[in-house]
Amino acid sequence: MNIEPIDELSPLAELKEAYVRQATAPLDGMWLTGFAPMASHFAFRVNDHELAGYCCVNDEGYMLQFFVAEAHQHLSSTIFATVTQDRDSPAGAIRGAFVSTAEPRYFSLCLDAFPHFTVNALMYQRDATPSARPDADDLPLRPVVPAELPQAIDFAVASIGAPIDWLRGYYGNLVRRQELFGVWADGELVATGESRGYDALQTAYVDVGVVVSPSERGKGLATRVLRKLVTHNETQGLKSICSTEEGNIAAQKAITRAGFFASNRIVRFEASSLEA
Repeated sequence: MNIEPIDELSPLAELKEAYVRQATAPLDGMWLTGFAPMASHFAFRVNDHELAGYCCVNDEGYMLQFFVAEAHQHLSSTIFATVTQDRDSPAGAIRGAFVSTAEPRYFSLCLDAFPHFTVNALMYQRDATPSARPDADDLPLRPVVPAELPQAIDFAVASIGAPIDWLRGYYGNLVRRQELFGVWADGELVATGESRGYDALQTAYVDVGVVVSPSERGKGLATRVLRKLVTHNETQGLKSICSTEEGNIAAQKAITRAGFFASNRIVRFEASSLEA
């Protein structure tokens, strides 16, 4: 078995699709389409260069995805041990891993390999059936247009302290795709909601999120925005999912009130104790 770095991800397309199919629930969009594609990828080759699987590792040495094709599952434990324990492998020293409980094979391997873990985030989804009642809320939620992008960026910087350079690209892309929405009061942006779709893989799902101005928090606005986004997505035949940090109790309450349930977790595994 050989482990080799791979720069062009197209040879992994079928494996990536199989990776998503084997999950027991939809995977978090930010990890699936944001963090993972930016990580370094490594292909596993067996039997005279046959592609058996892959993994990806971020710049901090944490594994983000690990997958072995069905025909080579009997080798998965051996491959995983080689990647995580051999510091001379092309993947380098592995400090730990991020994995969701919706990825049982990868999750089980992490349980065997890493002695320490903490819950990083909660993953939410809704019932399989659409909402029984139409949304009667008159909340004026509408798409953010390109001319309003600077206002949306300033709002996010002030509300959550997100880096402005990152927001320019991230929000700019959402606005181009008509996936960023806003609520205004007296000309001021008081809340934004995002509904991020997929060009490939989980195309039946949409990741939703919400940011509320500090002055408007605690009034139920986040829940109202989420409900509006869910209704908007359902009219297009799409299912809404979302996630939030383990310690964000306020967000968890808003998400639950919007009809979501926390079906899975994203777990951070460590090769050594965080206190070490």
